[in-house]
Amino acid sequence: METFQRFESLFKTPKPVIAMVHLRALPGSPLYDEAAGMEAIVEAARADLRALKAAGVDAVMFGNENDRPYELEVDPASGAAMDYVIGRLKDELTLPFGVDVLWDPKMTLAVAAATGAAFAREIFTGLYGSDMGLWQGRAAEALRYRRRLGRGDLFLLYNVSAEFASPLDSRSLPERARSAVFSSLADAILVSGPMTGEPAPLSHLEATKKAVPAVPVLANTGVNHENVAEVLKVADGCIVGTALKVEGKTFNPVDPERARAFMELVKEVRARWA
Repeated sequence: METFQRFESLFKTPKPVIAMVHLRALPGSPLYDEAAGMEAIVEAARADLRALKAAGVDAVMFGNENDRPYELEVDPASGAAMDYVIGRLKDELTLPFGVDVLWDPKMTLAVAAATGAAFAREIFTGLYGSDMGLWQGRAAEALRYRRRLGRGDLFLLYNVSAEFASPLDSRSLPERARSAVFSSLADAILVSGPMTGEPAPLSHLEATKKAVPAVPVLANTGVNHENVAEVLKVADGCIVGTALKVEGKTFNPVDPERARAFMELVKEVRARWA
């Protein structure tokens, strides 16, 4: 099955909106709330999941966004905690869901396999100077690990413009995207802004989409109520987190009204193409 067919079969709608469930800080990370414990993480994630489902998003993705500062090789406790939280919510997961364990491709695939996720997001390719130091993609390791886990069906979203980092590569973003598809077997390409919650220039999306027309290209950061119509004219979908939160702040809970208003805008955009 071709990539776009797999993409459409997975999300079952044009221009899907993948909404983030940002978990509270997990055990072992600096911001973990030991007094509240794991139960508070589960209940916060449950509240966000229910709000996003009620708003009508097309899919959700679980991420350990609060585990700052981020690791390039994640502690096994983080992966185990994510497995536990998602497992507690499994009965309510009626939408396609994905995972992203920042910033460890192998752990991301392990959590995806353990929880039955349909897709996963990570930095699989490239070399970056970052807040975490020298950051190297591990596509070869990750795809072989996916094979060993028996999850060849797992749809992989390749972020080729890493947040909190700058590429140590003279090639342009479109060239890096083409290479990720050709040599590293990307299922989809993500285009990001410089940080969580900050948009990529529309020109970056346009150039990347032109460079890799045979695979989906999604906006990965900074999609909001003001720019979603313009973004979805170009991109094949988007991932959204910050814009749906209380006061539009990344680490706040999901605001049901902001989420509902965002999806109403998306429905208007889709209606123009119907």
